[in-house]
Amino acid sequence: MSRPERATETPRPPRVQKVLASAGLGSRRSCEELIAQGRVTVDGATATLGDRADPRASVIEVDGERIATHPEGVHWMLNKPHGVVTTADDPEGRPTVLDFVPPTPRTFPVGRLDRDTEGLLLLTNDGELANRLAHPRYEVPKTYLARTRGVPARKALAQLTRGVELSDGPARATRAEVVGRSGDEALVEVTVTEGRNREVRRLLGAVSVHVTRLARIRLGPLALGDMKQGKHRPLTAAEVGALYAAVGLEEQRPSEEPT
Repeated sequence: MSRPERATETPRPPRVQKVLASAGLGSRRSCEELIAQGRVTVDGATATLGDRADPRASVIEVDGERIATHPEGVHWMLNKPHGVVTTADDPEGRPTVLDFVPPTPRTFPVGRLDRDTEGLLLLTNDGELANRLAHPRYEVPKTYLARTRGVPARKALAQLTRGVELSDGPARATRAEVVGRSGDEALVEVTVTEGRNREVRRLLGAVSVHVTRLARIRLGPLALGDMKQGKHRPLTAAEVGALYAAVGLEEQRPSEEPT
């Protein structure tokens, strides 16, 4: 007589404090204190000590900000150097942005910076986040610092915020102003929300401003800061949560019960 088969038990989700600690919010003890203070919610309900949560499906917030808890989610901030192409593979053998981040888990760049543009580039394996950050519908601001030959006239920069005609249709900057100058050169900050190909260079060119160097310094809530060129770092849980909020993902809830 054969033994009856034992039912396979579904593993229980981890406790909330363990999920938060794994997401980088501190020690498990400090995360327990956050829960005890009533600052943590799971799928909209205030968490209590002993509660469990599925890090893949549950929406966990601390002080109202969503925390990225998916165990396989990877988000890198890279300061892309000049001359590096934003692609996974280059038939000409030029360095690509993937040469500057770990090969596994595999990530992909969010949007593009052209070969001659430096600065902040996000690489992730979160497809939905990447799609929303790149889509003009969500109007995520992207700020660039341009070094220009000559100091642009205030009138010319004002024209950028009113809008100019480019080869692929009308475009505008939400902000354009001189933030520094030295001799016959100036530093100009330009913020756009569309992210078309070479958009900032073309916008400035449309008002006869010549760009000699260009770097992206902010992407939504992310700031490049003093990171050196060619360096990368993982985003903090707070930074990922801020990105989620910027594109409306904080309002999503799992459609199915976790298994």
